[in-house]
Amino acid sequence: MPASITLHQVSYSTPDNQPLFTGLDLSFGSERTGLIGRNGTGKSTLLRLITGEVSPSSGSISITGTLGVLEQSVQVDPAETVAGRLGVAGELARLDRLEQGLGTADDAGEADWSLPGRIETALADVQLPTLDTNRLISTLSGGQRTRLSLARLILAKPDMILLDEPTNNLDADGRQAVADLLHRWRGGAIMVSHDRTLLREMDAIVELTSLGAKTYGGNWDHYSERKALELASAEHQLASAERKVAEVDRKLQAVAEKKARKDSAGKRKAAKGDIPRIMLGGMKENSENTSGGNARLASRLRAEASEAASEARSQIEILTPLSVTLTPSGLPAGRTVLQVDSLSGGPVPEAPIIANASFSIIGPERVAITGPNGSGKTTLLRLLTGDLPPTAGAVRILVPYALLDQTVSLLDPALSIRDNFRRLNPDADENTGRAALARFMFRAEAALQLVGTLSGGETLRAGLACTIGGNNPPQLLILDEPTNHLDIHAIEQVEAGLRGYDGALLVVSHDRDFLDAIGIEREIALG
Repeated sequence: MPASITLHQVSYSTPDNQPLFTGLDLSFGSERTGLIGRNGTGKSTLLRLITGEVSPSSGSISITGTLGVLEQSVQVDPAETVAGRLGVAGELARLDRLEQGLGTADDAGEADWSLPGRIETALADVQLPTLDTNRLISTLSGGQRTRLSLARLILAKPDMILLDEPTNNLDADGRQAVADLLHRWRGGAIMVSHDRTLLREMDAIVELTSLGAKTYGGNWDHYSERKALELASAEHQLASAERKVAEVDRKLQAVAEKKARKDSAGKRKAAKGDIPRIMLGGMKENSENTSGGNARLASRLRAEASEAASEARSQIEILTPLSVTLTPSGLPAGRTVLQVDSLSGGPVPEAPIIANASFSIIGPERVAITGPNGSGKTTLLRLLTGDLPPTAGAVRILVPYALLDQTVSLLDPALSIRDNFRRLNPDADENTGRAALARFMFRAEAALQLVGTLSGGETLRAGLACTIGGNNPPQLLILDEPTNHLDIHAIEQVEAGLRGYDGALLVVSHDRDFLDAIGIEREIALG
């Protein structure tokens, strides 16, 4: 029977009783499905519900077939071996006992003599050499440990695999290993990811929003095309709904004016004494009844039209991408922004990670620093900005600059976004600050949120607003892995903000789609 997962009327609330899912109906088959949505919509929780790690408050989840799970992060147990990580330590021990003549009848009946060969094939499939199964995994690199976890899935051959942000913190080789697995996988797969390269390997996309879940056939590119069509449709519906509101208001105004004229004429006639007193009482009662009926009708029509417009507007807010227009930095095309000469250094001066590096950035160039994990990308940024003293060579940053590291540490988490902007832009008045924050979608009360309460995507967007959103943006912006742990919506907002920036960019990132989207022109490869 084909593998399947079915959620029927599933509801779930967070530990603080905030509803996350209500009456969710969703099904997954033997296709590869990408699960996307803004942070906080419940993507990882949905996987935990499927594995039984948490239970729904109501509804049911039925599963046909076996499940395999690739953990979001690979923790290192100092005593864990390659065999343990592959999940075959007991089976290999059984084979070992039999080879030494110490095995039992049960060992002989349950032994899988094909296992060593299958292990070797699984390791080769994830581009790992043949490893001693007794080797401690603490002696392997992070990328090798990730590949080992992928090999475990290949060995187990589950009917359905679940992957939660499998490429977070992986270098290009590690990302490729995950992509290769998904490309070859012939069972079912559900993957939570913001990696658009991986999402192009999917057969379907399920998007979680505040309105529920919606399934799109096809991969990421097909989903993107459908969303563009949905946005155009939603904009048309909003325009129609707003025209309906205006039309209702015009009609109600016309009715009110007609009744006012009629009432005024009646009053003038009554003043002349042309109408008997008993008829005056009846006319007054009729007028009051008509007024009450008109008021109720007007209220209903106005409410219906406004509700339709509000619903259309909420769809626009979900679908509309961020578009940012920024104040020019004034960086001339031929200006030397950064000059690095024979630079060496690292956290341990006696063992420099960066050795004899020389390069420059001229004008509004967009440059990426790339390389495998451990090659020194973040170390190089620390050397450039003076956070680490070099052991040799020199660095000159010749224009105003700002650094947004992975935690956006230039923002004070105890202050509001507005107060951080004023702290970093002391010459800006209140109106300038509010306008800059609004360009990055921090309008009105949203600008008063404490930075410490923001999500990762909101924090990075606030960092961009406070650095490049003002009237005097720096002429060099340095970014260290800006897309780590961001959902796709947040990444696209950051991309839109950076596309509107006319200064020089120096970026560390493994996300190829992100680098392409922000117009990287040159790469400095380490390692």
